[in-house]
Amino acid sequence: MTATSLPARVALIAAVVAGVSYMFSWDLPLSQAQSLAWKGAGVGLLALYAALRARTLDGWLICAVMVFGALGDVLLGAAGLVTGAVAFLVGHLIAIWLYMRNRRAGITGRARLLASLLVAATVTVAFLLPDDRAGAPGVALYALGLSIMAACAWTSRFPRATTGIGAVMFVVSDLLIFAREGPLADQAWVGFGIWSLYFAGQTVICMGVTRTLARDAAPLTA
Repeated sequence: MTATSLPARVALIAAVVAGVSYMFSWDLPLSQAQSLAWKGAGVGLLALYAALRARTLDGWLICAVMVFGALGDVLLGAAGLVTGAVAFLVGHLIAIWLYMRNRRAGITGRARLLASLLVAATVTVAFLLPDDRAGAPGVALYALGLSIMAACAWTSRFPRATTGIGAVMFVVSDLLIFAREGPLADQAWVGFGIWSLYFAGQTVICMGVTRTLARDAAPLTA
């Protein structure tokens, strides 16, 4: 495996520090701009980490996924749920492209079944969770893109222990967001669950993809 450059290591460490510390910023007297900058820094620095390691189209695709994730983080607070969701959905579509370009060889029937169940269950649960039934179809549409992304990650050649599990963590995080608009409204722990699952998921997705691509490139740079 190719060694990670010092700038990339620094970017990854800074991303983890920013993402974890963001949860401790919630009780600080910050302006909206300061809070959103802190929020976007975690995944934004993951995008920088991916960019510093990118050598191929796939490397730049995972960078773009992180860029739209960071953009979604900021837009959720600055422009509202719908605008933020659109940014995330663009990121999901790019991720689907990345994972489809890197499909796992010899996908088993069990893996296909699990991927199909993941999509069906996510869309169904997402549709049922919000109290605002007028918005439920839009939630289900977003959940369709989200769950297809996770299913493609699970059936890609990237490690399931990182990228696959990370994508599932992203799904659970978003389902908690929808649940906060319904049965889990006013539950204080939900915010911590949403952010911790989301940021940890994005981190291991990014690391799983970049490390696999670096391993592929190693014979070419030896």
